[in-house]
Amino acid sequence: MVGDVFQSPSSSQLLVESGPEICYSGDLAQVFLELLDMIRLNIGEPFSNCTKVSRRSFLTVGSAGVAGLSLPGILANEAMAATTVRGKSLIMIHLDGGPPQMDLIDPKPYAPSEVRSPFAPISTNVPGLGLTELMPQCARIADKLVFLRSLVGSDGKHHAFQCQSGYGEKALKSIGGRPALGCVVKHLLGRPEDEVPNFIDLMQGRPLVRNSARPGFLGISCKPFRPDISDIWKRELETGMKGELKRLGNDHKTELSLIHDLPVKRLDDRLELLRSIDRFQRDLDTSGSMNAMDQFHQQAYKVLTSGAFAEAMDISAEDPRVVEHYTPEDVSRGTQSYTSEGPDALLKFMLARRLIEAGVRVVSVSLSDFDTHSDNNNRMRHLGPLFDHGFHALVTDLESRGMLDDTIVLAWGEFGRTPKVNSKGGRDHWPSASMGLMAGGGMPGGLVLGATDREAGKVVDRPLAYSDVIATLYRKLGINPQTIIHDQTGRPHVLMSEGSPVSELV
Repeated sequence: MVGDVFQSPSSSQLLVESGPEICYSGDLAQVFLELLDMIRLNIGEPFSNCTKVSRRSFLTVGSAGVAGLSLPGILANEAMAATTVRGKSLIMIHLDGGPPQMDLIDPKPYAPSEVRSPFAPISTNVPGLGLTELMPQCARIADKLVFLRSLVGSDGKHHAFQCQSGYGEKALKSIGGRPALGCVVKHLLGRPEDEVPNFIDLMQGRPLVRNSARPGFLGISCKPFRPDISDIWKRELETGMKGELKRLGNDHKTELSLIHDLPVKRLDDRLELLRSIDRFQRDLDTSGSMNAMDQFHQQAYKVLTSGAFAEAMDISAEDPRVVEHYTPEDVSRGTQSYTSEGPDALLKFMLARRLIEAGVRVVSVSLSDFDTHSDNNNRMRHLGPLFDHGFHALVTDLESRGMLDDTIVLAWGEFGRTPKVNSKGGRDHWPSASMGLMAGGGMPGGLVLGATDREAGKVVDRPLAYSDVIATLYRKLGINPQTIIHDQTGRPHVLMSEGSPVSELV
């Protein structure tokens, strides 16, 4: 055959090197699961069968073994009934920390002076609809946007899990919890021939540390593809979260180092070896999992050799005019907290668009840090315009490419913030009323859903639960929210046993 497989002294993975024959270190099952774990591409030169795989040397584009699973294992899902309907795609922006609704999309100029936002209301291109002065660019495209002013039912937790799944953290926790939407999309719609992962999680900060985009009871085979982007975009963690992230080890990210001198022919040979191992064990398998694993290794092979994913991740290849489109001119306003991101973070939105354009179905991304327990006004003078610019840039970029009708964009956070300003000039957690902003996916624009009282603290009309919004997203993505999915023990569960699609949006 074509090479030796041996145990690396510094890693639990199996490495592949050149050699005249194959010998194994470890049992056959371990080889079967990890043979493709550490395949490496030269990310500075073209891969053998594609001419456009150019990437900076620090880019992580594959999968290290996670709990004994390789990239094929991570790409695997148990659905075995993937649909051929393409449907729409989703970019979910998590406003990490919980955005203050009254300072962005729900101005209350007549609130009592002790709670009133300092940011004046401005008109939009939709008659009768106002935003605050922090959102001038979104005001100009308000006729393309959906404003969620009445989100209720937040469980008050500092992570993005409820925004990812529609459920609180405790739902079915004894069997792993409810799965994130992107993991369900991967489970139901993923196909072996896909050249890019179905779900990519780019979230940083709390959503990453708290593993918000987790597969729950579907198991680790439905985990998101989570490249490490921390070398490109820095998000300083709070002291307590640094310990949390360290305890996650490398399991929180998907990591594959690529070797430049491993040509496609050698990948082909290893894939054939793996198929031989499959065939050797197939007679003993009555579940169909061996045939499924064949398909999942094919998908892993597609991701590694097509170059589509690596090319999409290479933001240095983007047209400079598009980069400029996502880059705000005025960056001097307000105060940037040490946990808050700067103007370069908006290029994450551009990366999300590139991934959707490459065929990814769901991308989650975050913007930090809206946890404004102190100095809310000055911090929002920094964060508000960033969010405004980034959301506007993403929507108009998608529209210019003819992608907006087929791409849903949703920005929201884990809860809202208190109408009353505290003694430190901050706004605290407020689960009673939260906000969201949507666009695209064929939804009507210029639409305001729900209303709050004069302090933006209590929902007084058209309350919407997080589960309602997630059910809507499933419907827009071509998945019936009442679909039955099975946990790892085979027990059936209704996908969305809570929540109903929002009629105005579907």
